[in-house]
Formats: sequence, structure tokens, C-alpha cells
Amino acid sequence: MKYPKEYLDEIKARLKVSTVVSKTVNLKKRGKEFVGLSPFKTEKTPSFTVNDEKGFYHCFSTSEHGNIFDFLMKTQNLKFGEAVKSLANLAGMRPYTFSKQDEEREKNWQEYCSIYSQYVQFYHDEILKNEEAEIARNYLKKRNLSKEEVKKFNIGYVKKNPIFYEKLKKEFSEKILTESGLFYLDKKKNTYVERFRNRIIFPINNISGQPIGLGGRTIEESNYLAKYINSPETLFFKKGSNLYNLDFARKLSNKIDHVYLVEGYMDVIGLNKNGIENVVANLGTSLTNKQILILNQFFDDITICFDGDESGYKAALRAAENSIKELQPEKNISFLFLPNGEDPDSFVNKNSKNYFIDFTKNSKIAIHRFIFNHHKKHTDGSPSSMAIFEKNLRSIANSIKDDFIKKYVLEYFLEQVSALTPHSNINKKQFYTKKVKSLKLTQKHFNETKSLSPIELKEFSLLYLIINNLDIFQKNIHLIENIKFFTNENKLIFDAILSKLKSEKKLVLNNLKIDDQLINRIFKFASIKHILNNQKNDEQKIFELLDEYLHDLKIYGLEVRIEELESKFSKDLSEATFNEIKDLKEQKKKQNLN
Repeated sequence: MKYPKEYLDEIKARLKVSTVVSKTVNLKKRGKEFVGLSPFKTEKTPSFTVNDEKGFYHCFSTSEHGNIFDFLMKTQNLKFGEAVKSLANLAGMRPYTFSKQDEEREKNWQEYCSIYSQYVQFYHDEILKNEEAEIARNYLKKRNLSKEEVKKFNIGYVKKNPIFYEKLKKEFSEKILTESGLFYLDKKKNTYVERFRNRIIFPINNISGQPIGLGGRTIEESNYLAKYINSPETLFFKKGSNLYNLDFARKLSNKIDHVYLVEGYMDVIGLNKNGIENVVANLGTSLTNKQILILNQFFDDITICFDGDESGYKAALRAAENSIKELQPEKNISFLFLPNGEDPDSFVNKNSKNYFIDFTKNSKIAIHRFIFNHHKKHTDGSPSSMAIFEKNLRSIANSIKDDFIKKYVLEYFLEQVSALTPHSNINKKQFYTKKVKSLKLTQKHFNETKSLSPIELKEFSLLYLIINNLDIFQKNIHLIENIKFFTNENKLIFDAILSKLKSEKKLVLNNLKIDDQLINRIFKFASIKHILNNQKNDEQKIFELLDEYLHDLKIYGLEVRIEELESKFSKDLSEATFNEIKDLKEQKKKQNLN
């Protein structure tokens, strides 16, 4: 039995070749392609390439070549059906089981596609050629849309008294036409009505470019008609699982790593018209986890840009508190708020592409900062409001699925709450005096946080652990005397502490004689402090935390050495260097398993 072509095409559309291959091969970006060591033979010089744009991999040393299905079959010794099931699961798609239900579903899908294709094409031709569509063409001209945009987005117009249902019912059953969502029964007149009559229509395509739903905009002002409507949800169209223009935008992800997410069809088209094509829109509902996960498959950076009014702000807040759950390492979600009364379409038309891009760079705000700032506005300084404030922030942070992101977002929230309540942490106050930051200092603090590397943050936590348990580590100095720090400043601080621990009888923080600014920096950025505050004088827990950070530093040391040797190997192709890299990778693998 053969899998339907559409099913296989959707898997390929949802998964980049590099996404699949990188689970087996360590890939590095090189121009438009990725390169790595061949998975088909042992080699010293990378000869294996992946091209996402063309959808294939190629191994120059073995001549192996193919798509994602071929790759799984050859590297994991799978049959074609097994590879399809594995990749469908990775793409978040239902398994295809060749049951009678699947066959019936496939038959319905083919009819559904045919109905939408005919419908979209017919009304697209109408807006281009029919004299009765002049009112629609005039409306689009007022919105500064040319024939080029109309053709690119396959925009159409359904006139007031359409008769296309009569044509379609000669080919399709009443049941399947009703289930398409394009028509509904007027029970009083006992006749089928076109849902999008007297509206400009915007085809909503699936990721493969097949129209599966419509958005409709009325062109006559009315007190009883909604300005915009969408197709109702059907067996094949789920609003929360699709995004307008994703079929076009995803093709740019091989060149561009960021995408704009806007509210409306005209926002997408307006930005496109001005040269910003990496843009999608949600479909009239709140942004869903599924939509964020889909975008994360193609882009590393999502900028959510809703209208600059109260409803746009509320939509952005809902989107933030929902989408932060899916935040991942190396993925960013930011929010861009336009001046009041503006939407992306009007703003870019008024100011130009370059202005819009510069405005984005200077004005977007990271998702966790937006959420914090919003909830902060609802506090009045009272113990009750501050308690609710912190409780809400903790709840939001705990909803994040990735443990690492959860840890650092919670750290950020609690650090900011702490800054608002300087008298609530007496222990912290004995080490340094908290000063109210000016606007410039606040910006400097934020920029400084962004510039810190993960290893610096780990070293801050390790130093914080030692500084706050000087007596314990003075008795157990053998546990820390061989620690290797990787950043120069932290290494100097550690050496000074270690020297004091070895020479002093009884050591306290004030005797360290380390610059207060350096101590403050450690206390500011050490993510361990909120964990440690609940584990005071618990030696076993302190030693467990020490082991955890030493383990992380050891893995980082191996990664640094491997990277150095790989750079060396690319120049000298020495067998000794290759063997050392291999040994270090084995060590790293064992450490990761511990």
C-alpha cells in the first residue's frame, strides 16, 4: 500500500532536512548549506552536506544522496513505512494506518482540496476579470494593493448573489459541500448560502500551499455584519494549528532566522508589499502553543506585532502568557508595540521597510520582560498586591516546559521583585547596599545580562555557593582547590578566595578584600541564590550543588578542548589529533550520562 503523496509532502514541508539529520550528525552552517562528518563511513574531513532549500543531503565520500525518508532508512536501517511513522511523529502529525477510516478520510481530503481549489480559483478570476467586482478592486486600490499582490496571495471576491454552489453540487455531495464550511443551509428559504458572499476572500493555505480555509472581509460598512470572518473549523482546518502565509514564509527560513507574527491578513500583505516577506498571521483566535511550536521548527526568533491599541495589547498579553510555555534555549520570542492607532500595514506604508526594521530593533521587548512589566503595573506596593504579583509570576514561570528556560525566567522574575522590595531580604543586604537604578543603569544592567555567556552564569553560581559557605569549604578545601574557571575575571576572584581559605584561620566575607563591585556582580547574576536560600547549613545539599556545577564545568572544558582540536584538525589532518578528538567525545558522552 502506498502512502498518499499529500501526506508525505506535508511531512517534508514540516521538517527541515537539517532538523532530521542533526539528530545523528553534528552539523555546522557553511553558507547556504550545513556540513558534517559522513554518517556512512569513518572520515576525518567533513564531506557530508545538507541543503534545506533543495530538501536533500549528499555525501561526497560515498555518493549517498536523498531526502529525510532516505536518511532514516539508511542510518537507522528502517523500512520505508517505519521511517514515515517516525518522521510523522517528529512533525506532530497523526499516523497513517491504512485502515478503512484512513481511506475514507483520504477520499474526503481529496474532495475537500478540490472544492477549495476550484472555489479559490473561480473567485480569484472574478476579482481580476469580472466587471461586477469593480467595487472590490476599488477597495483594494484604496488599501494600496496592486494586481501583483492580488495574484501573489490569490485574493478573490464573492459577489452578493453568488451561484457557485450550483456548479459544485454537480460534482460533489451536499454533505461534503456543507462540511467544507463554505456553505450553510438557510432553513427559512431551504437553500444553501455562500458564507463569504459580498466579501473579499483571503485563501488560508496549509504548510504545503493547498487552500484549506478562507478569511473574508466585508467591503460595505454594516452594523450587523462582522468586518472579518474566517471559515469554521472543519475536519481539515483547525485555526489553532495553521498560520496565514506560513507556506510562503517557511521557504525563507533557510536565509532568515526571524519571523514577524501579526494579527491580520492585510498586515501580512502590507508588509510583503514593502519587502518584509518573513511574516505570518494567526487566524482570529488567541495564539496557541501549536502555532509557536510550528514557527519554532523554522525560525529562531519570533517577533509578535499586534495593533497599537487596547485590544492589540490585550491580544499580545494573552499571546505572551500562552506562548512562554513553549520558550526554548536558542529560541527567542519578543513583542513589538506600535504607536496607538497604528497596525503593521498602516505603519510600514507610512514609514517604509527600513524604518519598520529599525523600529523593531530599538523597540521590541523580550517576552519575560513584557510579562513582568504588565503585572508590575497592577501592584500598589501593599503586601497583598505584592504577594499576588509574585504568585502570578511564579505560576507563569512554572508553566514553561523547558527546565533550563524555566529556571532563568524564574530567576529574572524574582530578581526584579527583589529590587522592588529591598527590605525583604536582610541576608542579601548585609553583603551590599541596593541602590535605586537610574534609567541608564537599568538599560546597562539589561545589556550586561544579555552579554553574559552560560559558562559565566554557572561560574557566578559556583562562586556564590563558595562565598556563602566559607566555613564549610575551609574545612573541605580539597573539594575545590583543583577547580578550573574559564573566564579571566572569575578565575582571579576564585584564586583570591582559595588563597585566603588556605591561609586564614577563620574567614568571613569582609576579609576576602575583593572589590565590592565584583561581589555585587556575583550576587546579581548567580541563579543559584534562590535555591541556596532554602538550603542554608545543609552540607549534603551544598555538596550536591557543588558536584552539579563541577560536572557542568567539566563538560564545558571538554567542549572547549574538542572545538580547539577540531579547528587544528581542519588544518593539519593529523591522525593523533583525530584520535584525541574521538577520545574526548567519548569522555563527554560518559559525562552526559552521569
